[in-house]
Amino acid sequence: GAGADNDLYINQAVVFIEDAIQYRSINHRVDSRSLGLYRWYYSRTCQWILSLTITVILALAFIEQPSSLTVTSDARYRPPAWNPPCGLTESIELLCFLVFVVDVAVKSYLVGWEEFWKNKWLMAYIVTLVVSLTDWMVSLSFFCMEDVRIRRILRPFFLLQNSSMMKKTLKSINSTLPEMASVVLLLALHLSLFTMFAMLLFARTKDGQQDKEWVRYFRNLPDSLTSLLVLLTTANNPDVMIPAYSKNRAYSLFFILFTVLGNLFLMNLLTAIIYNQFRGYLLKSVQSSLFRRRLGIRAAFEVLSSLKETPASAQESYVSVGALLQVLQKVDMDSRCKQAITRSIRMCSCDQLSATQFQKLFEELDKDAIMQHPPSPEYQSHFMQKVQFAFGHPYFGYLGNVVALANIISICVVLVMDADKQPSERDDFFLGAINCFFILYYLLEMLLKVLAMGLQRYLSYPSNRFDGLLTVILLVLEISTFAVYGFPHPGWRPEFMGLLSLWDMVRLVNMFIVFRFLRIIPNMKFMALVVTTLLDLVKNLRAFAGILVVVFYAFAITGIMLFKGAVVPLGNTSKKAVVLCVKEKSDFIALFGYFQAHVIYCLLYLLSLLTVHLICRWAKIYFVAWWLISSVIWVNLFIALLLENFIHKWDRRCHRESLSDIEYQRTVELMFRDVLEEPTEEELMEKLHQHPHLQLCR
Repeated sequence: GAGADNDLYINQAVVFIEDAIQYRSINHRVDSRSLGLYRWYYSRTCQWILSLTITVILALAFIEQPSSLTVTSDARYRPPAWNPPCGLTESIELLCFLVFVVDVAVKSYLVGWEEFWKNKWLMAYIVTLVVSLTDWMVSLSFFCMEDVRIRRILRPFFLLQNSSMMKKTLKSINSTLPEMASVVLLLALHLSLFTMFAMLLFARTKDGQQDKEWVRYFRNLPDSLTSLLVLLTTANNPDVMIPAYSKNRAYSLFFILFTVLGNLFLMNLLTAIIYNQFRGYLLKSVQSSLFRRRLGIRAAFEVLSSLKETPASAQESYVSVGALLQVLQKVDMDSRCKQAITRSIRMCSCDQLSATQFQKLFEELDKDAIMQHPPSPEYQSHFMQKVQFAFGHPYFGYLGNVVALANIISICVVLVMDADKQPSERDDFFLGAINCFFILYYLLEMLLKVLAMGLQRYLSYPSNRFDGLLTVILLVLEISTFAVYGFPHPGWRPEFMGLLSLWDMVRLVNMFIVFRFLRIIPNMKFMALVVTTLLDLVKNLRAFAGILVVVFYAFAITGIMLFKGAVVPLGNTSKKAVVLCVKEKSDFIALFGYFQAHVIYCLLYLLSLLTVHLICRWAKIYFVAWWLISSVIWVNLFIALLLENFIHKWDRRCHRESLSDIEYQRTVELMFRDVLEEPTEEELMEKLHQHPHLQLCR
C-alpha cells in the first residue's frame, strides 16, 4: 500500500544520504530487504569486525614460522624461537577467510549481478580468496612444512580492497606511471651510458697496484652498473671514487658530472613530473567523490519527491519539510552537520523544498569542521578580573616560553660539564635542584592559566593539553624521585634502588622537559604553519600509509621466502654458514641475516633500505625493485602530497587570517574544494536514470 511505499522511499533516502556522506556509490540494490542488509553491512560494528579480521590476518606473520616471539633481538645469542604447532595459525586464518567470504558475498549481492562483472576489485577479491584457500589446503596436506606460502603475499590485498581512498590513490598512481616511465627510462639511459664510460675509463691495466677502482667497483658490467646505481642514491659516496681520485684528480670530474646530472636534474625532474601528474589525477579522483556526494543527495531528493503526500507538479518536483526531518532522524551523520541542517530547515518559512534548496541544505557537509573554544569564566571580584587579565594575556605564555628556554639551557650546561665524568664522580644536586624549581614553576603556570581561562577553555587548546599532560607527568616523576631518594642535597649520587636508578630518573625528567619545549611552536606563526601542515598530512595520510604497509608487507614476506636459511647467525657454531654470491662473508651476513630471522627484522631492514646497499648478483633484482617502488616512486608521491598540503595552507593563510577562538580542520576532499566543479543537473539526472536498481517517476 501507500504506507509501505512511503516507508521504502524514506529508507532509500536515508541510505542515499549516508552514501553521500561517505562518498559511496549508490549503484546498489534498493529494495526493502537489501537496504536493511546494506545498512547492517556498513554499520560500525560490522566494519569494526572486518577491520579487526584484516588486522589479525596481517599480524599472523609475526607468530608464524619463522616466529618473531623471541626474548632478544640479537640473532647471535637468540635461543630458538617458539613456533606455533601446525593448525593453530591455520585455524585462525580459516576464520578470517570465512569472514572475507561473507564480506565478498554480501558485496556481490548488494551491487547485483550486472554491476558485479564490471567491478574488477570484487573479481580480484574472489580470485585472491580462491588462491588463498587453495594454498591453505596445500599447507595442511604438507603438515605446515612447505617453504613457499603464496597466501602470505596476498594478505595485504584484504587491506587494500577495504579502503575506497586507497583504491583511488592506487588508481592515481597507476595513471601516473606512464609519465614516470619516461623519466625512469631517461634515468636508465643515463646510468647505462655512464656505466660504459666507467668501464672504459677504469679498465684493467698491467699494473695491478693501479687497478683498485677496477677491482672493487668496475670489474664487469653488473658490478659497474650496481656501483653507479648505488652512487645515484649517494649511499657509497665518496667511497666509490676514492681509488680513482688517488690515482688522478681529474677522474673526480666523471663522478661529479654523473651525480649532478642524475641527482640534481633527473631525480628532481622525476619529482616535478610526479607532483604535477599525481596532483591532476588526485584532483580528478576528488572530483568524482564530489559527484558521488551530489548524486547521492539528488537521489534522496528524487525518491522523497515520490512520496504520496507530496503534491505533484508538472514542472518541478518538491519535497516536504516533514519528510526530510523524518529522514534526518534516521540518518547516521555527524551531530554538527545534522544540527546545522535542522536549524536551516527550522529557519525556512516554506513547507516544501525544491531540488536546489534541498541540495543547498546538504552543502553543510562540504564545510570546514570548526571547533569554537568555550568562553572564559566571568569573575565579579575586581581583583580576580585583574588576575584573569594578567594570567590570560599572551605575554604570560611568552614568559613561560622564556622560562622553558632557560630550563633547556641549564640542562645543556650541566650535561656538557658532566659529559666526561664517571658515574661515581657525578653529583646530581645542581640538576635535581633546578629541575625541582622549574617543575614547580610549570605547575604554578598551569594552575594560573586554569584559573584565568577556566578548565574547559584551557583543555580546548591542544597546546594546553600537551603542556598540562607533560607538567603532570613531570610532577609525578619528581615526587617519585623524592620518595625514593629524598630531596636534592650535595653528594646526591646515582644509586640503583627499585625500578630505576637516580640517574635514570633524572634523565627521564630531563627528556620530558626537552619534549615540553615544543610548546613554543604555536607562538611562532611560520613554524606553526609547518607543524599544522605535517599534522594534517598525518590525518590525511591513511590511504598512502596503507599502500605503504601493503608494499612493506609484501616485500618482507617475499624476502623471507627468497633468503630464508641462506645464512646462519654468527653466534651459532653448530652449523656452517653458506656464502653464495658475495665477496665478503660479513656483508652477506649483514644483508641476508635480516631475512632468515623473522618479519620484524625484514620490516626494519626494508625501512633502512630506501637506498641500495651491497647486494649479491641475483638478489639485485629484488632490491632494485624495492628501491624503485619505495624511494623513487613512493617518496616522490609523499613529497607531492606534502607540497600540495603546504601550498594549500599557505594560500589560505594569505587570504584569511586564522581567528584565535576558531580552529579549522581539513580533509583531502576539502583540500581541493576551491577548484572543484559542481556537476550540472543534466549530468546528475542522466546518471540517476542509468541506475541499475532504481526506477524514477520522471
